[in-house]
Amino acid sequence: MPVEFGRSSEYPFAMIDDTDLTAHPWFFCGIGGSGMLPLALILKGHGARVAGSDRSRDQGRTPEKFAWLEQLGFDLHPQDGSGVTSPDQTLVASAAVEDTVPEVVRARELGCPRMSRAQLLARLFNAAPFGIAVGGTSGKSTVTGMIGWIMTEAGRDPTIMNGAVMKNFATADAPFASARVGQGAVFVSEVDESDGSIALYRPKVAVLGNVSLDHKSLEELRELFGDFLNQAEACAINLDDVETRALAGSAAQRVTFGITSQDAHIHARDVQEGPTTLTATVVDRREGSAHPLTLRVPGRHNLYNALAAIAAASAAGVPVSQAVAALGSFAGLARRFDVVGTSPSGITVIDDFGHNPDKVSATLATLKAHPGRVIAFFQPHGYGPLRQIGAQLAEVLATRLGPDDVTVLCDPVYFGGTVDRSQGSERIAGLIREHGGNAQYIAARAECVAWIAANARPDDRIVVMGARDDTLTAFAKDILAALP
Repeated sequence: MPVEFGRSSEYPFAMIDDTDLTAHPWFFCGIGGSGMLPLALILKGHGARVAGSDRSRDQGRTPEKFAWLEQLGFDLHPQDGSGVTSPDQTLVASAAVEDTVPEVVRARELGCPRMSRAQLLARLFNAAPFGIAVGGTSGKSTVTGMIGWIMTEAGRDPTIMNGAVMKNFATADAPFASARVGQGAVFVSEVDESDGSIALYRPKVAVLGNVSLDHKSLEELRELFGDFLNQAEACAINLDDVETRALAGSAAQRVTFGITSQDAHIHARDVQEGPTTLTATVVDRREGSAHPLTLRVPGRHNLYNALAAIAAASAAGVPVSQAVAALGSFAGLARRFDVVGTSPSGITVIDDFGHNPDKVSATLATLKAHPGRVIAFFQPHGYGPLRQIGAQLAEVLATRLGPDDVTVLCDPVYFGGTVDRSQGSERIAGLIREHGGNAQYIAARAECVAWIAANARPDDRIVVMGARDDTLTAFAKDILAALP
């Protein structure tokens, strides 16, 4: 049946027959983005013709990624509208893409259908026989990767849509493996609440790990996540989180998890945290069984992520023992507490996706669980987000670090556009100092390398945090190369 999608202030509705998503060509605006790339990979993996453009490619950023896409057969163009050539093409563009972007202008002129990233993902997800959707404020990508790996090890041959590169699936031929195209019934995907698009999904299993203030008010989040749970046939829910516990009553069939809750079905005890690993005993209280768990990723937040994945797998019919065993070989995700290396003087550099208060807090808690000074480099992922969460972020950076630790901030990432840039990182550095923390504001990121190298001491841990910028990994490597 024909379905409407694509709306903006100037862009008219367009119609497309959804009976076969591979029957017509696609054009992705921003094809290299963390949300767009895996979608493009999944579509192409099913035989669709896919082209795209990306501002980062035009600016010479992460050229290896775009060279890889071209090797896979993607037709890449400058972001000047030249790649949109036929009304048969469907334009895929984030809801945040402005109407003045050349691809949007050209698609409107030709009458091309337009879909948002979330609309296309929901269409693919809902078409799968068994969808597992991962929601929550933090940890979605890791939980998605964990569930995907469990399902792969269990022989379910899943399709996985992730916002980060999954190390278990990354190879020399697939270095940016943020998606896996399987032939089985299972489709595992993280789903986003920030734009309300979580309401589009119809999962068999809904996973809810945590709810906290981020892009929307708590009242809005409670409604969105409550509806999300109501849409599912079964749910995996964290009983240790106040907000998710309150929503647990929305789910008809539940597999609950937690560390402190006495009511959780899937429970962890005997927790031992190492600098880069974690061990625990997972108890299935429904049957009284206990299973030793070893994680190759550190931090209590990753134990919660593991429990969420085990509970979701259980809801999908995978035995707890099998899920726990599979997580022993889960290698983690790129830019999720990703150890880049250690210098000759013992200074370790870590690359991390932390960008909102909850994620930054979890990363710093993992670091501070072990002795040693921390230098926390932070690049805000935009001027808009910094205005929204900057005060809370400054408090986290000030209070989660000790008197010897220091935060280094550069200017927010900026790829162009009309965003208000009047308030930036200098204000956040000041707020950190007001809360009693140590902060250095150095506007140009390149100059931060020299400052960090000059001020780092033997056995320090340096963590590079930020989102929406693939070059942060290369930046972390530059820091490591500059250290004594």
